[in-house]
Amino acid sequence: AVVSTQSGHYGRDCNLLCLPENYQMKYYFYHGLSWPQLSYVAVDESGKICGYVLAKMEEEPDDIPHGHITSLAVKRSNRRLGLAKKLMDQASRAMVENFGAKYVSLHVRKSNRAALALYKTVLKFAVDDIEPKYYADGEDAYAMKKDLGNLLEQVETTREHLRCLGKRSHKNALEQRTPIKENGKLHIDTSKEEEEFEKKIGELNLSNVDPNICDNLCPGK
Repeated sequence: AVVSTQSGHYGRDCNLLCLPENYQMKYYFYHGLSWPQLSYVAVDESGKICGYVLAKMEEEPDDIPHGHITSLAVKRSNRRLGLAKKLMDQASRAMVENFGAKYVSLHVRKSNRAALALYKTVLKFAVDDIEPKYYADGEDAYAMKKDLGNLLEQVETTREHLRCLGKRSHKNALEQRTPIKENGKLHIDTSKEEEEFEKKIGELNLSNVDPNICDNLCPGK
């Protein structure tokens, strides 16, 4: 299972086992406190942590909104099960849903052929640049990017269809409500309720929404 986490120590032990780059605890807490929606862990059937993804949003104010994968790790005994893809997909979706990310970036060692193959072939990242001596030992890094435009469009479409469904349900509820009388006219004031409804739709976490729901919500559109 892949679950969200706000606690840094969940990923630290897995990081120590799997990666040559290790971070201080305050760096995990920095991610957890700043972007609690974006980091996830994978747990096995016994509830033990077997993988994690540590992610954030880049903070350049004049840049296009985009996320960055700080670290991804899966224990060797749990590899080839699709966990890395699930973790990355979940983090990317959270970037889009919560921050409107247009793309996601990451760095990988030039010598890490296994990770490079995963990012290119399975996760559909593309090499954008080479950053010389990016790592502490002097090794170069591939800077990679993945466009999230299609995912952003899917999220907005799902939100629009949920909005459509909500308005239909709201209309049905209004038809059963007793109107109030003001200035000699009967009316029902729904402005505040509609504003609150739009806010809730905008904040909605779509991770658990059936991707096929859009086909059934607004058949008339």
